[in-house]
Amino acid sequence: MISTFEVANIRCGGCVNTITKALKEAGFNEISVDLSCEPRKVTVDTVDEAQLAHFITTLRKLGYPLANEAIGKIDSAGLQLKSFVSCAVGKFDLVNDN
Repeated sequence: MISTFEVANIRCGGCVNTITKALKEAGFNEISVDLSCEPRKVTVDTVDEAQLAHFITTLRKLGYPLANEAIGKIDSAGLQLKSFVSCAVGKFDLVNDN
């Protein structure tokens, strides 16, 4: 089942690269990230509720929570910091892949 989610903290191609790579490594297929809207949208092929939970957990570990999640200020700051690091890693990987 193809599902689309609004995701917070996605800013650029570095973020897209990190998210795409992590989701592929986690076993997801047909991943796309839409940077043309705010909040950004991630589309992925999920099969069941367990895989959906794994998708959400994978994004959160990178600092990209779902946009509609209720997050406290401290957790929000921590997730934003994680996303900055994930973004930088994604940009670095893009440069090294070319």
